[in-house]
Amino acid sequence: MSSVETFEVISLTDEARAVVLEALSAEANSENLALFIEVTGTRGMGYAYDLYFSDLADAPEGAQQGRDGDVTIVIPASSVERLRGSRLEFATEGGGGLVLVNPNTPTPEEVNPGVPAEILALGIEGPLATLAQQVLESSVNPSIASHGGRADLVAMDEDAKIAYIKLSGGCQGCAMSRMTLSQGIETQLREAIPELASVLDVTDHASGVNPFYAKD
Repeated sequence: MSSVETFEVISLTDEARAVVLEALSAEANSENLALFIEVTGTRGMGYAYDLYFSDLADAPEGAQQGRDGDVTIVIPASSVERLRGSRLEFATEGGGGLVLVNPNTPTPEEVNPGVPAEILALGIEGPLATLAQQVLESSVNPSIASHGGRADLVAMDEDAKIAYIKLSGGCQGCAMSRMTLSQGIETQLREAIPELASVLDVTDHASGVNPFYAKD
């Protein structure tokens, strides 16, 4: 684990630092604990995060350590560049809480890990993609909006005729999402596009509101 005198990866506002130190003081063995901050995946078009206290001895190999005032921070190696330039703030809205303001955004491949990069690069402007988007907007999304769900086409393999669909809102992490996809979305897409070979769900259901896919 590498340590730097001035931590340039992430900073804390005075309010956020005070909140962290107050929470830290309530922990047993607090003098050996650090604030661990890591990117755990994506949520929407941004990153998802995990912030927790853990013993400095638990820092993974290659993690970067630094200090912001009296707070020791540890960031795993895989999260360093994704968090560089970020700021941890305390927001008073909604009852108050820590908010990570990050100038970095995920790449298309990170947002849609289930889609081959070469397919993502083709965009969704082809004839099949255009028709699929029309079906989703006019037929599918109005019907699943009642429980806050939404389905979006993120990629289309025009040659293999494979549609890559991402669910969000109430459909992300919902235990009924498989049925929604196979019996609802896929059925409507195939009716409008008979030549469609496959409809693949590339949603990260583990990060949904009610995740039913367990994280590894």
